[in-house]
Amino acid sequence: MRLGAGAGYAGDRIEPAVEIAADGDVQYLIFECLAERTIALAQQARRQNPAAGYDPLLGRRMRAVLPIAHRKSVRIISNMGAANPVAAAEEVVRIARAHGLHGLKVTAVAGDDVLHLLDPAGTCLEETGQCLTALGDRVISANAYLGAGPIVEALAAGADVVITGRVADPSLFVAPLLHEFGWAADDWARLGQATVIGHLLECAGQLTGGYFADPGRREVPGLARLGFPIAEVSADGTAVLSKVAGSGGRLDRATCTQQLLYEVFDPQRYVTPDVVADFSGVSFTQDGPDRVRVSGADGRPRPDLLKVSVGYTDGYFGEGQISYGGPGAVGRGRLALDIVAERLRLTGVEADELRFDLIGIDALHGPAAAATAAGRPDPAEIRARVIGRTATAAQAQCIGDEVETLYTNGPAGGGGVSKSVREIIGVGSTYLPRALIRPVLRHFEV
Repeated sequence: MRLGAGAGYAGDRIEPAVEIAADGDVQYLIFECLAERTIALAQQARRQNPAAGYDPLLGRRMRAVLPIAHRKSVRIISNMGAANPVAAAEEVVRIARAHGLHGLKVTAVAGDDVLHLLDPAGTCLEETGQCLTALGDRVISANAYLGAGPIVEALAAGADVVITGRVADPSLFVAPLLHEFGWAADDWARLGQATVIGHLLECAGQLTGGYFADPGRREVPGLARLGFPIAEVSADGTAVLSKVAGSGGRLDRATCTQQLLYEVFDPQRYVTPDVVADFSGVSFTQDGPDRVRVSGADGRPRPDLLKVSVGYTDGYFGEGQISYGGPGAVGRGRLALDIVAERLRLTGVEADELRFDLIGIDALHGPAAAATAAGRPDPAEIRARVIGRTATAAQAQCIGDEVETLYTNGPAGGGGVSKSVREIIGVGSTYLPRALIRPVLRHFEV
């Protein structure tokens, strides 16, 4: 059977998914669009509007792909439900009706929202040790990472489209393999192999060279028409990775190796809700142009605890930027930063953190990079940036405002000011026993 990756993150391109649906000869098209911060923001949106909280691009993606998928009997799985999978499924139903796609079955997988299950006094974040009681009403979300199980249940009930909330990224791909091949839920070796397939495909264009490209060192053709990956999976769990013929990008052992290591702390212990996968024996074999065979993953029993991603408000960022060009641009940029630093002190702006950067000289690597650049000719243009973390939006606003006043208050020749204030969403992790978390399915028909 063949699985296609339709997206690797929330804002990903839509055309490659359409290409796979139309020409990829796949049975499943899978959109992985959810990150930890994404779902916290989605929960925030749902609080403001109970009908919101799902991926803003869901409508555009479904209008582009759903008619083709329905015509070709391609089933769709996605975590675009984010904080509101039921509302997202209802939106898919509305789109299907508008396109006259009768006979379509849509299932929402909910139950990952576990904020009500957390004991504020007894729940502490892994990263900081801070208990939720210390965060008070700043906590806005808590979502457990579900596994493949509820998606398998939805597929067994005949769902053509499955929309989930927080599900582990590889589990979106593991589920159709469990369903189609009838593997046992404790066949750890096959689940390990299915998980490596999901891990390779979950970031879509990263596997086909998008994040690999580095001109002069690692060439990747056709990046403007980058094709997303497809996995042709056998019943033993081995797979051949490919992409639609003629699409842009590059798929070989090097691109696969890079993606295999992406976000992996311990290759022998890649923990998911479905299995503790072992990637240490994975091998890639070139099987032709843009075709790579993957095998060798293994697995051990799944964990009893499920990870929970906790989102909370954590203050505000205030930012201002201004450009200087021509002779002496660097000197004027540094003077601008010094002026803003002094102004923030004089006006009593309270910031927990402040950064003063010259983008292109020291914004990424700090003073060491600036020292390295000291002996080089000054660039002809520079962008000065001031950014700070504050407790209130009003204090954050002052940072950008002070940068804007440089227009007429010096130094000379500043232009192109931008300023912004944005709320900071912090994300932390905790764990809950699997037995406490109860996935819920909602079925809809067109």
